Amino acid sequence: MQKIMTVTLNPAVDKTYTTQGVIVGQVNRMRTAVKIAGGKGVNVTKILRQYGYETAATGFLGGYSGRFIEEELAKRGAECRFVHVAGETRSNMNILADDGFVTEILEPGPVISAQEKEAFFEQYDSLLAECALVILSGSVAQGIEDAVYAELIVRAQGAGVPIWLDSSGEPLRLGMRAKPQTIKPNWKELEYVMGHRITDRRGIAEAARSLCGQGIARVIVSMGHRGLMSVTGDGVLYANVKGIVPVNTVGCGDSVVASYAMSHMTGETEEEALRRACAVAAANATTAESAEIPLETAEELMNRIVVEKMDADV
Repeated sequence: MQKIMTVTLNPAVDKTYTTQGVIVGQVNRMRTAVKIAGGKGVNVTKILRQYGYETAATGFLGGYSGRFIEEELAKRGAECRFVHVAGETRSNMNILADDGFVTEILEPGPVISAQEKEAFFEQYDSLLAECALVILSGSVAQGIEDAVYAELIVRAQGAGVPIWLDSSGEPLRLGMRAKPQTIKPNWKELEYVMGHRITDRRGIAEAARSLCGQGIARVIVSMGHRGLMSVTGDGVLYANVKGIVPVNTVGCGDSVVASYAMSHMTGETEEEALRRACAVAAANATTAESAEIPLETAEELMNRIVVEKMDADV
């Protein structure tokens, strides 16, 4: 089986807490605390390994937190090809309150030196010859230009390797200029790259179609509890699943990306890929630990999802 390369330029140790509620300006005592390897590309790697897919994970890791992430991925059988840096990999906090609110506190991460960046590019180029798909995920570390994804996309295209992008803000906007095959913005991220508010499904479909017209083959838009939309040159597909009680929605977007990667590797149709991605993401939301998919739940949900083909006028 050919490998899937995951690129995480700013990974993190995710610390998930549960509590009754969070009060700003007060002492907040947590009921439970769990530490896991995180960052969007790391999450994609973990999910792919759960399903038995060969992965090569690269990016930047440093310090105690970096060693923890590498050890966790190695336990799952992922091939770790990270560049080790002088700074300390960041830690993030996800606070799950009983009132349903999820509060995220995200550290900025280490500053990457010019030498460390060059070492990463060399590693990346060598991996391109070994992989059938590249997934670029998440934010960009300090010291790395916002246009870095555009450069990585061009390099992958030169090597003939399909490349997907799941980021936000300027790294997403600039990366899109290089025409990756697939992007996966959420609703807010789509608004950012379009430069205006989008109020409904019709607006989402119109925006995604315009991006396809600019040379991006597939735009997958995650809309939280409102479902998932896939837009290609062949049309617009929409899926959602009802009756899910979310516990932790962190990692749902990464679940979509990982699921689509699996569908790409097995040659599933767009409709099958959307149905599977919706089920895997919903299953992820049912557990407190992100990117740990209850496989039986995901398979059961597959049978409940109806994919809707939306007409040109939405």
